[in-house]
Amino acid sequence: MSNHRGAEETTAAQGPAPAADDAEPFAECVLCRKPTEYPESHKGITLCPVCEWREAERTACSG
Repeated sequence: MSNHRGAEETTAAQGPAPAADDAEPFAECVLCRKPTEYPESHKGITLCPVCEWREAERTACSG
């Protein structure tokens, strides 16, 4: 007998997935207007993953 957890146990622990009708739309990136990973109710500057990466590169090398 192994102690390995199956995929069905890990997905059950996460809970049910939200229905597509109940999902909040994603906010637009403030730079390129592409959808972000954040809901529209997210406070602050919302950036898409690409713009987030570029902003992190830019600020990391500004020293």
